[in-house]
Amino acid sequence: MSSKEIISKIEALKEWEALAAEAAAEIEALKDTIKKEMDAQGVEEMEAGQYIARFTTVLSNRFDTTAFKKEHGEMYKMYTKQTTSRRFSIA
Repeated sequence: MSSKEIISKIEALKEWEALAAEAAAEIEALKDTIKKEMDAQGVEEMEAGQYIARFTTVLSNRFDTTAFKKEHGEMYKMYTKQTTSRRFSIA
């Protein structure tokens, strides 16, 4: 591949990356709008035509490495703590 071809490919790649970044920003803005509406209505699941949007609360346990480092010898369960997060999906 010649130097000109490589430059052309790099320029095309940069253009596509910029387009992808713009699309990703628009996608996030649309998701945020839907999430805000779901929060305003106080729902975790919403039917819209043929779509079902979900913005659910998810509980998970995380290992607390800071406390584990301080104590060194305790059991794993002593250092797990429940956390709350939310999951968004459209099916």
